[in-house]
Amino acid sequence: MELLLVVAILGILSTMGARLMIQVNRYFQLTVARTDLQKEARAAMYLISRNLRQAQAATIIIDRAVGQPFYSRITFLKIQGGSVRYYQNGNQLVQTVDGRNQILTKNLRYLAFSFPRSDDLSIVSVSMTLEKATYQGKKKALQMASERVRVMN
Repeated sequence: MELLLVVAILGILSTMGARLMIQVNRYFQLTVARTDLQKEARAAMYLISRNLRQAQAATIIIDRAVGQPFYSRITFLKIQGGSVRYYQNGNQLVQTVDGRNQILTKNLRYLAFSFPRSDDLSIVSVSMTLEKATYQGKKKALQMASERVRVMN
């Protein structure tokens, strides 16, 4: 009788333990994905903001690459010279400086540039959403709120 009771208790604990381990694993994967996305988004937003501040306001062009979302590409000339372009290519955020491409993230879901005020073209709004696979084929999305960047030149 005691052996049956021990087996029953161990069976219940192992069933609960497996579920607990699955939940802990999901939480860990979700936390790692969220942290990675925040790092990538902050780094990308920093580069975009820094370069946009050095842009010549009259040279800013917002459009899209073929087959990409509207307003997902920005091109401009820096005051020191040289051209800069940021654009969405599928799930990649690409930076092109003087013809050299660099992928900033491979987890891009959405990117948009806009002029929030039509009477002031020296302010550019940047919005992006990053998304990363976590567990069981599900995705975790991180929405970066729009950041307004004032072009200094």
